[in-house]
Amino acid sequence: MQDNATEVTAAGIARLAGVGRAAVSNWRRRHPDFPKPVGGTETSPSFALTDVENWLREQGKLAEVPLRERVWQQLAGHPAGPGVALLHTGCALLLVHDRPTDWLELAAVSDEHLAQRLPAALDDVLTRRFGPRDERAARLPDTGLLPSVPLLRGAAELAAELGARQTYEFLLGRHLDANPRQYTLTPAGPAQLMAALAGPARTVLDPACGTGALLRAVRDLSPEPDQRLYGQDSAPDLAALTALRLALGTPAAGGATVCTAAGDTLRADAFPDVRADAVLAHPPFNERNWGHDELAYDARWEYGFPARTESELAWIQHALARLRDGGTAVLLMPPAAASRRSGRRIRADLLRRGALRAVIALPAGSVPPNNIPLHLWVLRRPGAGTPPAPELLLVETTGGGPAGSGDGRDKLPWEQVQQAVLDAWRPFDRDGTIEELPGVARSVPVIELLDDEVDLAPARRLPPPAAGGGAEELAAVRTRLGDTLRLTADRAPDTPPAAQSPARWPQTTVGELARAGALLLRTAPTSSGPATGGSARVPVLTDHDVLAGTAPSGSPQGGDEEPVLVEAGDVVVPLAGGGAIVRVVDEATAGAALGRGLTLLRPDRAALDPWFLAGFLRGTANNRQASSFASTATRLDVRRLQLPRLPLADQRRYGERFRALAGFEDALRQAARLGEQLVRGLHDGLTDGTLGPE
Repeated sequence: MQDNATEVTAAGIARLAGVGRAAVSNWRRRHPDFPKPVGGTETSPSFALTDVENWLREQGKLAEVPLRERVWQQLAGHPAGPGVALLHTGCALLLVHDRPTDWLELAAVSDEHLAQRLPAALDDVLTRRFGPRDERAARLPDTGLLPSVPLLRGAAELAAELGARQTYEFLLGRHLDANPRQYTLTPAGPAQLMAALAGPARTVLDPACGTGALLRAVRDLSPEPDQRLYGQDSAPDLAALTALRLALGTPAAGGATVCTAAGDTLRADAFPDVRADAVLAHPPFNERNWGHDELAYDARWEYGFPARTESELAWIQHALARLRDGGTAVLLMPPAAASRRSGRRIRADLLRRGALRAVIALPAGSVPPNNIPLHLWVLRRPGAGTPPAPELLLVETTGGGPAGSGDGRDKLPWEQVQQAVLDAWRPFDRDGTIEELPGVARSVPVIELLDDEVDLAPARRLPPPAAGGGAEELAAVRTRLGDTLRLTADRAPDTPPAAQSPARWPQTTVGELARAGALLLRTAPTSSGPATGGSARVPVLTDHDVLAGTAPSGSPQGGDEEPVLVEAGDVVVPLAGGGAIVRVVDEATAGAALGRGLTLLRPDRAALDPWFLAGFLRGTANNRQASSFASTATRLDVRRLQLPRLPLADQRRYGERFRALAGFEDALRQAARLGEQLVRGLHDGLTDGTLGPE
């Protein structure tokens, strides 16, 4: 076996063969000829990818590895690590993108010769894109290219199918999904909202660019002639990945100019002379070591020297310092930055001078960390002689002020959030004021905010909408609740007679049925990136929707893989939650995209009844034997779920009973929601004085 060959873990083998990890463990125990580990640890060994593929083929467990999966496994198992592999791949794809004929000529030689000739060609295309080697972040790592050559050939082949940009987005997205704790990501939805708030811009700066989501959102939303995109990040590999990612989305001639740099932005600003039309940033939060001691006399602190605990206000002032007069900055901020006492003087000066234009509260779960409803601050650098704005826009999107800002379960669908924010911002940006939308948006006179606290949290300044919609709406809710309770009682199922003895049916499993072609088993794509294709606006059926019995509420997160669209009669199973709920897709839900954490089973109607399938999959004993138990969660292996082998006519008899149970369950859920709405509305109305006690 070749040294430094690509390695793959047991999880990777399971993906290659389309089985669970338990099956891989069984193969290792039962087959003496299974490839031996070549790396990893005793509890998490790794294997040579080539050896694994050969063994799977010999056993008839693998017809052919899909090209996407092969390239991903080569990248994930690269001997120098996936970070180096991504840089090598990005550079090679940029060569394929800019000079496809050069790549074809170079690739027509052996791996050894290609590894020798490739660095000069790659360095040349990088220089043309980003400037001399010592002035750019995107450069080849100081490692040999020979171990990467099979990966680069595979990536170029995949680019011939998908395109260079889509190939890189797929690989980068898989890497980010596989390592969620290593990166602070800005999801596509919030990034697009921030770009829309900033508006068209020719010069854009992200001083904490990470993986480049914000710069890419600006470029995609409002591409400008001769646009210049600047990014800086303290991690050199992220600055390089951002440069490659942006360059792969623009033509070699006439596209945006991309400039990225590595370094600590607050201590060592790489772009001190830039005066941008827009600055967008998702800066690090709650940093104590941001440079407080050495930056005390920095010229950027026009609005006051930030306290050691106020690193976010340092980033705010850095963004303002890099804007041209009248330029717009949009930054993600923790909610505490709007109300901490240590920052009140700076907040007050931002208001007095008209630099802060809006504070927008996003629903919890919009942006990591998901348990916190982050804020967006929209700022504008005041021009010389421009009078300060008299009002500040406050927007609350968490679903009803303080009562709705807890765990994010009441948050609006993201498209509605984005539209609500822009519907408030655009007239305010044009006129300097808006008509109040109770509980959603209000333009507050700055003089009202300049008290001892200078608290800018929208939830504290926006009066809630009428409790429960007012007395008339609460009366309507009570009527609907009564109707639903009567319907629930009517749907209560009769108890069938007890069987004389427990049934002993021959059993099969979901995995066996899938292999026999009686049902199709699918999961959602895992890549992330810009949404493409006609299905980009399709709502997403999430695991929460399945567990709660609600309509699809998720928003597309992008990605270059086609979504899995559900059809009427499909059976959807959440992987978390212990199999307590299984959903049969109805006509109203059909056409939605399958969300992550869900498995779709599409039965062959000539062999399986959907309601029979769904009902038996929910059995408690069935789920126990098919689940793996950890200290904090239960994970379901859908392939191990069992159901009896019964004729189709008998299946339909059971299916009708399970369908009736599902209708009763839906009625119970609806009654619970209406009851909760009525109780909350009455409590709120009685306590805020809009309802009397009589």
